[in-house]
Amino acid sequence: MSRAEIADVTGLSRATVTFVVGDLVKENYLIEQETTRGASGRRPTPVAINYDGHAAIGIKMNIDRIECILTNLSTTPILSHAIDYSNTRPETIVEASHQAIKHLIANAPKGIGPVTGIGFSMPGIIDNRNGICLKSHRFGWNNVHFAEQLFAKSRIPVWMEDDTIAFALAHHLFGLGRNVGTFIALAIGAGIGSATVADGVVLRGAHGHAGKLGHVKQHLEGPLCECGKRGCLQASYSEPAIVARWRKTKDLPAAKDRFDMLEAAKQGDAETRAILKDAGEQIGIQLAAQINTIDPEIVIAGGEATVFGPFLLNPMTETLEKYCFMQAPPILADERDNFWSPGAAALATQRLFDFEVDVAADETPV
Repeated sequence: MSRAEIADVTGLSRATVTFVVGDLVKENYLIEQETTRGASGRRPTPVAINYDGHAAIGIKMNIDRIECILTNLSTTPILSHAIDYSNTRPETIVEASHQAIKHLIANAPKGIGPVTGIGFSMPGIIDNRNGICLKSHRFGWNNVHFAEQLFAKSRIPVWMEDDTIAFALAHHLFGLGRNVGTFIALAIGAGIGSATVADGVVLRGAHGHAGKLGHVKQHLEGPLCECGKRGCLQASYSEPAIVARWRKTKDLPAAKDRFDMLEAAKQGDAETRAILKDAGEQIGIQLAAQINTIDPEIVIAGGEATVFGPFLLNPMTETLEKYCFMQAPPILADERDNFWSPGAAALATQRLFDFEVDVAADETPV
C-alpha cells in the first residue's frame, strides 16, 4: 500500500503516516517497493512489511529435548537447533534454551536482522501476559516464572504460550487458517489439545484452561492420566496411548513406533486399522461437541498422530458427520513436524505487531 492509501484506511493524516512510515523504514520494519507507471504517470511508492528485516526465535519444549528455530518475521525457517536433556527442571530448560539461542544467533547467515523476541511454547496452563507456567502436569511445573528467567539470561524479550495455542496462532498468521475467520486447531501428540481462533482472537478462557480437549472424561474408570485423574480422553487416545495399545494387542516390542504402526495399517492389518478407527471415532465424538459449540469453518489437525493420515482422520470425519448439528467442517491435516517451533516464533511476531490485542500503554514485554 502507498502512504496515501494507508492514510485513507487508518484515518490518520498523510503527514502523520509519512512520519511514522519513515521511522519504520529506517528501523527496517517496512520496505519501499518499486513503483509502476500508470496511465496518469508515476504512481505513489508502495510500502510493505519487511519480514526479512528482523528475526525471531521459537523454542518448543518436548519431553526429552527442546527444538529451536530462527525465523524471519513471517516464521520462515532460517536455522534450527535441538538440545537434548536428562531432566525437565526449569533451571535445566532455561540453560538449554539459553545455549540454543546463543547457537542460533552465532550461526545466523549474514544479513539477518536483529532478533526482536523469543517465543517459548510448552504444554500447560500458561499466563501468557506475564510469561508464567501456572501448571504443567507433563513436566511437573507449578507457578514457574520462566519468561523472566530466560530474559535474565538472553536479554531478549520472551513470550510464552501453551504449545497448541502457539500452533493455532502460527496457522492464523501464516498457515492454513490465514484467511479463515474461525477455526479449531487440534493437536494429537503426547496429549490431545485444541485451540480456537475466532475473528482473529485466540480464545484462552478465563483461566487459560480453554481447549484442554484431552482432559474431557471419556471413561470415568479409565486409565490414569498425567493430570492425576482417570478417564481422560488423552489417557486412551493420545499418540503414545494408541501405539501402546497396538503393541499390546500385537504383542510387539517397545521399539515399535508409530511409523511401524502406519506400515502395518498400509499392509491391511485388520487389528491395526481397527485401533486407529476406534481412536478416530472417540476423538471425533468429543471434537463434534466442541464444533457444535464454536461453529468453526475448518479444523486444522497437527501432532504426531497425523502421520496415520486417513486411517485416523477418515473415521474422525465420518464421526463428525454423525454427531455435528449442521454440516461438519473439513479436517485439514498439517503433516509438517517442523511447524511447531515456528509456531513458538509466531508468539514474538504476534506481540511485535500486536495483531490480537491492544497492549496497555504502560505494559512492556518481559
